[in-house]
Amino acid sequence: MAHIHEKIDFTVAIFVVHAGKVLLVHHRNLNKWLPLGGHIELDEDPEQAALREAKEESGLEVELLGKRPPTTGPGTRALIAPRFLDIHRITNTHEHIGMIYWARPKNGKLALAADEHHDIRWCSSAELDTLQPPMSDAVKWYSRKAIEEVTRV
Repeated sequence: MAHIHEKIDFTVAIFVVHAGKVLLVHHRNLNKWLPLGGHIELDEDPEQAALREAKEESGLEVELLGKRPPTTGPGTRALIAPRFLDIHRITNTHEHIGMIYWARPKNGKLALAADEHHDIRWCSSAELDTLQPPMSDAVKWYSRKAIEEVTRV
């Protein structure tokens, strides 16, 4: 999806964990290993974006992990809070505010979105250090934190 605003966009990153491994994609255009994710579209909330991106990029339906406060009432719907938030520079004039979620697969069959990614794979914590091209320290940290926390639950 194209950028919605010239200076800043909101995005989601979904670290899906299963059997002590995290699901990562080798992004075709960026030539980087990343979690599932992308832009939040104008007609969706962060949860909807996370579920959509996970399905589009992996073929999997996922369950977002986190707490939903009991504050729903007329005109209000409580959302699962992201595990982390960050802001990262995309170009000299554009940034993304990233909502970072942990998730587990619910159903579906893992499938490569070949138009967006070179590869998709489950990686253990140790395998993160062997990926080529090397992944960023931030993505590696989030990957390990997701494995640790989701496996512990």
